[in-house]
Amino acid sequence: MFHDKHPLFPAYKIAKRIAIGIVGGTVLVLGIIMMVTPGPGIAGILVGLGILGVEFAWARIWLKKIKARAQDVARNVKERVAAHKGQKSQDPPSS
Repeated sequence: MFHDKHPLFPAYKIAKRIAIGIVGGTVLVLGIIMMVTPGPGIAGILVGLGILGVEFAWARIWLKKIKARAQDVARNVKERVAAHKGQKSQDPPSS
């Protein structure tokens, strides 16, 4: 929008950071509230962190940690399902 030589560039950067903080923080808080009330709480938290991650490094770090944890959980679930299927096929038929 503004190039870095524009006289309003510093004010634009601050205003952008504040706006992203307010919008992202609001979505994040609503996501946390939705964890105990009806609604997509996890999705709200992830979207809020995604918005905040545009401007804040701590939000990007949290998103990376959450993504890594979700991948670990998914891998464990797949392994358990595969082990369970293998165990079922090895059971002798009952008569």
